Amino acid sequence: MGCLDDVRPGSLLVAMPALTDPTFAGGVVYVLDHSDTGTIGVVLGRPSEVGIADVLPGWSELAVEPGVFHVGGPCETDTALCLATRSGDGPLDPDSGLRLVAGRVHLVDLDGDPDLLDGEIAGLRVFAGYAGWSAGQLAAELAEGAWACVDGEPGDVLAEVSGPELWRAVLRRQSGRLAVLSTAPADPSAN
Repeated sequence: MGCLDDVRPGSLLVAMPALTDPTFAGGVVYVLDHSDTGTIGVVLGRPSEVGIADVLPGWSELAVEPGVFHVGGPCETDTALCLATRSGDGPLDPDSGLRLVAGRVHLVDLDGDPDLLDGEIAGLRVFAGYAGWSAGQLAAELAEGAWACVDGEPGDVLAEVSGPELWRAVLRRQSGRLAVLSTAPADPSAN
C-alpha cells in the first residue's frame, strides 16, 4: 500500500484515516520530486479564498475553475507553484516555461509569458506553499501506514472536485482495501 519504492514524480500520497494532522487529514498530495534527500509535493483539492487574478492577473485566464490559489502545503506558504497539464503531444517550445514533472503534468515558470502557453495547456492551477519531507521522514510515515502511495493521473491536478470528494475519487480508482476506504469518511473524527 505504501512503499517508498512507489514514490516518484507524478504519484499520489493519499492520507489514510489514521493520519490526523489537520494539514493532511483527508488529503491527496501530488509528488513533484522524490530523491534520497527528501520529497516535495503539493496538496490537491484545497482551494483558498485568494483569486489568481488578484495576484497573478496574466495567469488567471489559463487557470481552471475555481480561479483561486490552492493551499499546496505548510512549507513556504508565500511561494507560488504552478502546475499545468499539457494538451498537445508535439515538441515543446524550450521558451514555454514548462518543466516536465510526469506524463502531461508540468511545472510552470510564473515569471514567464503566459501567452506562450495559449493552446499548449489544458489548464493550470496555482498553489501557495508545498508539502515537504526530509530524508527518511516519508519512509517512516509510509511504514506507520499514514499514507498510501498510488499512481496519479494528469486529471488529478486539475480535478473539479476537492477535499473529501477528491480523496474518495482517488481511492475509488484503486483495488482492494483502498477502494473500500473510499466509502469511509476522510476524517475519522466525522465517523
